[in-house]
Amino acid sequence: MSEASGPITHSRVLKIALPIVLSNATVPILGALDTGVLGQLGEAAPIGAVGIGAVILSTIYWVFGFLRMGTTGLAAQARGAGDEAETGALLMRGLILAGGAGLFFILAQVAVFWGAFALAPASAEVEGLARQYLQIRIWGAPATIGLYAVTGWLIAIERTRGVFLLQIWMNGLNIALDLWFVLGLGWGVEGVAIATLIAEWTGLAFGLWLCRSAFAGDQWYDWARIFDRARLKRMMQVNGDIMVRSVLLTLSFTTFLFLGADLGDVTLASNQVLIQFIEITAFALDGFAFSAEALVGGAVGARDPVRLRRAALVSSHWGVCFAVALALAFWCGGPALIDLMATAPEVRETARSYLIWVALAPLISVASYMFDGIYIGATWTRDMRIAMIQAVGIYVIALVVCVPVLGNHGLWLALMVLNLARAATLAARYPRLEASIASAV
Repeated sequence: MSEASGPITHSRVLKIALPIVLSNATVPILGALDTGVLGQLGEAAPIGAVGIGAVILSTIYWVFGFLRMGTTGLAAQARGAGDEAETGALLMRGLILAGGAGLFFILAQVAVFWGAFALAPASAEVEGLARQYLQIRIWGAPATIGLYAVTGWLIAIERTRGVFLLQIWMNGLNIALDLWFVLGLGWGVEGVAIATLIAEWTGLAFGLWLCRSAFAGDQWYDWARIFDRARLKRMMQVNGDIMVRSVLLTLSFTTFLFLGADLGDVTLASNQVLIQFIEITAFALDGFAFSAEALVGGAVGARDPVRLRRAALVSSHWGVCFAVALALAFWCGGPALIDLMATAPEVRETARSYLIWVALAPLISVASYMFDGIYIGATWTRDMRIAMIQAVGIYVIALVVCVPVLGNHGLWLALMVLNLARAATLAARYPRLEASIASAV
């Protein structure tokens, strides 16, 4: 792990970030192909069933997104400090937590599915098919949640090429099995579920092989270290703060979607089209935020404030470059992308009138993404949580003031205000972060 102390260069940042960007780009492809395969059956119900089933599971599993971020920050710091034993132990803690959570969902599936359909009712046919899908997919819960820990660990040790290969393996296998099970064997919804289940478990196996250096010594079964009370408490504190922050961010975005629905069907549809631009922004900028997580974490572990600032600046440099490129691409190519995603003339026209906001979004949002990466790497998660609470408060005020006056323009303005507030509240705390590392030297 001596490479952790190497110079923080532009090429090193790109080596971490670009595989993540490419990996993220494969995610929407799988969803589109799932839909396309089921669409060959000529029935609407299977498509709806898989759609609602996937949303239910992604919502459940999303709660454990903190495991990815927390593992990255803590493992990067252990690596930066040269503590190989703790680096390996952190992966085991994450896998044990994932196994326990996955087992819980398997045992509690009846109650979980009942609650999900109570909140999101569907027709009897769609619900019946969705239950078949969920009853198969739920057996992949330990693997899916475990992959959060695996991915976080790989990012921490700067093996993001492995993350890319893992995503390619899982998506490629899923697609091949979809075609075989659904179109070849005629298994329908159950075939899609089985294909995904196999991809999840083989993905976990491949991921563990990619993490094989963590199992090279005896640290992975050093139970006294793994279950050390102080280390467990630190892990839970970090992950708890991240979860609160993430829940608040999701609720903020959900509020945006709900308020958009009140502005009419055409406006709602146009916003849905434009949200795809926001997702592209997230996929791209996440790569550079992840590079900040790994490099800042290493600097904090080494108690080196100079490396911390260098990690933050170089990662952010490339984040800003990509944000500018995205903004230009959206502004110039946005109308064509809108026409590709929507056929209704009124939706196309309305979406074009709000295109300026998604063109500005990468420029406005990049600072919030990069600060998130910096703070996760430093495990300053308490400050992240407090900053998010403050930012959401500002966002609510912006909604109350702007939406009644400006309508949908006001809604988009409020969303931009949220991202600016996230960046500003974290930026205000950054000098203390550097100072704390300097004082620890």
